Amino acid sequence: MPFTLATWNINSVRLREPIVCKLLAEEGPDVLCLQECKSPVDKIPRAQFEALGYTHMVARGEKGYNGVAILSKLPIEEASAQDFAGLGHARHIAGRLENGVTIHNFYVPAGGDVADREVNEKFGQKLDYLTDMRDWFRAERPERAILVGDLNIAPREDDVWSHKQLLKVVSHTPIEVEHFHDVMEAGDWHDVTRADIPEGLLYSWWSYRAKDWDAADKGRRLDHVWATGDIRAAGHSSRVLRGARGWEKPSDHAPVFASFDL
Repeated sequence: MPFTLATWNINSVRLREPIVCKLLAEEGPDVLCLQECKSPVDKIPRAQFEALGYTHMVARGEKGYNGVAILSKLPIEEASAQDFAGLGHARHIAGRLENGVTIHNFYVPAGGDVADREVNEKFGQKLDYLTDMRDWFRAERPERAILVGDLNIAPREDDVWSHKQLLKVVSHTPIEVEHFHDVMEAGDWHDVTRADIPEGLLYSWWSYRAKDWDAADKGRRLDHVWATGDIRAAGHSSRVLRGARGWEKPSDHAPVFASFDL
């Protein structure tokens, strides 16, 4: 069963419902995973998405913060929802398609501004969250699974606009990258995006602070698509829809796409 999947940190699904609908209408992915929905599940504008063919949804939400949702044209049932690091946040939802493939949708904590857990509690929470992800995947090693989401880490030198300038900036520090790779190893996860696009600068996030984000192009690749080793070869056609960062009232993230033949 071939299908196309997209992941997008939407930064409020209700505020940006028009551009979610634009993406669904123009690009038509079979599955769309959203993060930072900032909405209780019952307040997600589901009727508008259903009208476009997305009649299935699994989600976790909370008022004003966090939140993850999987919208799907294909039948999908909830498979899991974990509270890593005991934060009580809506940061993970997993759904299972009829072909047995499980899709994990994650919103990893951003980690605050200072890369030192001794003075920044949020950075410690981020590291603890990643450690719990690692331990869970070690204990329950996934099979026929895809993991997507805003992981809030740009691991490679060419995933950021300046490796040297960002080495001490949260999202690109060595300790975060180490935790990132520990999670990958624990679940036998493989980077589908970089398998398809192995070389060159590649970003999925550009700060709102830049007056002209496109011209400045100081981006980071914070949004990821992974697959377990048993299905990694099924992934293809990866791309970042950079233009969506310039849509009206945009998220600061762009959607990331991949297709799978499963």
